[in-house]
Amino acid sequence: MLADIFVVEDDSAVRSALIRRLTKQRHRVRGFDSGERALEALDQDVPDLVLMDLKMPGMTGLEVLPHLRQRAPHALVIMLTAFGTVEDAVEAMRRGAYDFIVKTIDLQSVDPVVEKALELLKLRRRVAFEAESEAGAYALTDLVADSQAMQQLLAQIQDVTPNPKVTVLLQGETGTGKEFIARVLHHNGARAAGPFVGINCTAIPKELFESELFGFERGAFTGAAQRKIGLLEQAEGGTLFLDEIGDLDLAMQAKLLRVLQERSFRRLSGAGDIAVDFRLIAATNRDLKREVAQGAFREDLFFRLNVVCFEIPPLRRRAEDIRPLCLRAMARYARDFGKDVQDLSEEASAMLERHTFPGNVRELENIIERAIIFCRGRTLTPQDLPRDIRDPAEQIATAFTQGDAQRVRVEMALGKQTLADVEAAVIQEVLRASDYNKSLASRQLGLTRFALERRLKKLEEQ
Repeated sequence: MLADIFVVEDDSAVRSALIRRLTKQRHRVRGFDSGERALEALDQDVPDLVLMDLKMPGMTGLEVLPHLRQRAPHALVIMLTAFGTVEDAVEAMRRGAYDFIVKTIDLQSVDPVVEKALELLKLRRRVAFEAESEAGAYALTDLVADSQAMQQLLAQIQDVTPNPKVTVLLQGETGTGKEFIARVLHHNGARAAGPFVGINCTAIPKELFESELFGFERGAFTGAAQRKIGLLEQAEGGTLFLDEIGDLDLAMQAKLLRVLQERSFRRLSGAGDIAVDFRLIAATNRDLKREVAQGAFREDLFFRLNVVCFEIPPLRRRAEDIRPLCLRAMARYARDFGKDVQDLSEEASAMLERHTFPGNVRELENIIERAIIFCRGRTLTPQDLPRDIRDPAEQIATAFTQGDAQRVRVEMALGKQTLADVEAAVIQEVLRASDYNKSLASRQLGLTRFALERRLKKLEEQ
């Protein structure tokens, strides 16, 4: 990266040599013969990097350092020192300097230290940009809430966000945006500066879940070669999001309950308890009250989680939000795919609003992504939408849960529907029931991922 650099050095020869060296690398460099003049320049210019001599007439580098850090807190300071003042340079680093360089005749040691400092600055800028972009993506003002159901939810969210400790339970169908709402709660609350640590309780095998959540000490089990920090510690000062908590087994439910009661935990093979401070947000597509009645979920844990409960409405109950959600998804995918698609025709919009969206917002986004790929104009039309949106027919395949097993019921109208229609319907329904996870859907269908992709591509071309 190219940077704004101050060189603060009373020796004119060293100062000139440094300026020439850094200017050849295309940096914008200003030189000062005293710390006082460098501080005066901060009124008009704030540097990214400062190279400053430790021993100067007037204010020394150590004396300038605290003023510099106060007025240019993001600037990195590299101290320049002679061999006899290395201890002072180390003291300067203790007070906040980034590094120090021992001055030599050829100044060869300058380049690697400056390069390392600029890499750190570049990383900081990227992290700051990503954090700002992420926070903007979850701003309350940008939440699509044209429907009455979402307006009510938004009002409830605004009431909860100021409280940094209250536990929140999010319930709703698959694909309704429970994790999105969890991030909205995090980024608009008092813990926004802290981490957001999310984990899907179904994504990690139950025998590994405890070590992922609590972490472990070296030697806790075979293969534990060093200490590992768990998700609870990683969430310190921020938010821990447990998705699909209804699928957590009873043994882990008991251990999680203790964490919520005591606000402390112990790593596997750890010698003592570790206090933790985080907000818990849990989400599930199950009816936890029914799970409690059936003995599949602990009642005491349910009461701990159910402090504030938000029911995320399915998309079929918020039809007013479909068009604005489509337009937002269109803008994102058009940018990603380099397309100049700017509008959604009224006919296409009406078709989408009539669709029941069993996969909710996730399904809508997948439909728009596909439509943008095939759209050839500036307006998305019905011809860009999947066939089942353009020409809805009787539902052939329906996914449902029986006991612990997922099943698909097929009803074929003889003489009206073909074997190809049934195959297409089964593939689409299994894909929907798999949360549009193609790897999972292909395993459930007994296909390879490649075979499923080939069939989906064939369906899109029809």
